[in-house]
Amino acid sequence: MTRPNALKAVVRFCVLLALVSAASLTANAQHTSVETIQFQSKLINATLPYNVILPPGYRAAATTRYPVLYLLHGWGGHYTDWLTRTNIADYAAQYRMIIVMPEGNDSWYIDGAAGINDKYESYILKELMPDVDKRYRTIQSRYGRAIAGLSMGGYGAIKFGLKYPATFVFAGSMSGAFGVTRYAEREMASPNLEPFMKTFGPLGSETRKANDVFEITHSLSPARVASLPYFYFDCGTEDAAQHFDRNRELSELFLEKKIPHEYRELPGNHSWQYWDQQVQEVVRIAAEKLKGVGVRGLGVEKRRPSK
Repeated sequence: MTRPNALKAVVRFCVLLALVSAASLTANAQHTSVETIQFQSKLINATLPYNVILPPGYRAAATTRYPVLYLLHGWGGHYTDWLTRTNIADYAAQYRMIIVMPEGNDSWYIDGAAGINDKYESYILKELMPDVDKRYRTIQSRYGRAIAGLSMGGYGAIKFGLKYPATFVFAGSMSGAFGVTRYAEREMASPNLEPFMKTFGPLGSETRKANDVFEITHSLSPARVASLPYFYFDCGTEDAAQHFDRNRELSELFLEKKIPHEYRELPGNHSWQYWDQQVQEVVRIAAEKLKGVGVRGLGVEKRRPSK
């Protein structure tokens, strides 16, 4: 081989190596990454882990801030459910947002009637969210924060949206258990009744009233309605009446109170097949609502002032 040909071969090899490296970087940029944080809660006096899905390119974009979607699990479930029972990490790859999946145990995301180590509503607001903002480059204002969930988590998300409109721009639910504050022996058979009663107290308790989404909605003034986030919720037409009927009832009440929302009744039941399908839509709508002030769900530069 002559010297010029050898030089050409080296050049070709370098070009090929560069192309392979670029392709590898491009491929990696299309994938999300997942982290697990072992958070020690002082309010609950327990370790409450949470999973975080970071958007493609998060590590490379050192100054970009991202909106956050908090995704709540259902009753009997845990913070790992979304990653192990749906394809949420794949669905999230097309959006430049952070998704946080906290541990809620069977708390219904309320400050329970017992009053000791069961302040899960306060935990979400006063411990989890500040910790997420501290660890990650988040948009730390209402227009950069959304919340959603399934069943118990759907109830919790809508409740958070109603009670804390200055905190969230969007609240979404799949198969929300909105009638939970009305549950008694029939709905919560033994052995689940005792812990449930410990959380909510007896029928008519102050804890039930304070966390009843229908009571909260009825009490809203027009000015308060105007401050609410956008709501989305859906329910499968084959779901149990205690869920399906309450979803329809809440939508009717929202219409009466002129609360902007979208409600869908879709084929399906109270199952992971249904939730894996619908979480794609919830994430899409959340991304739209998180656009706020030109954010477009794509992250904003750190130098851009918060509003």
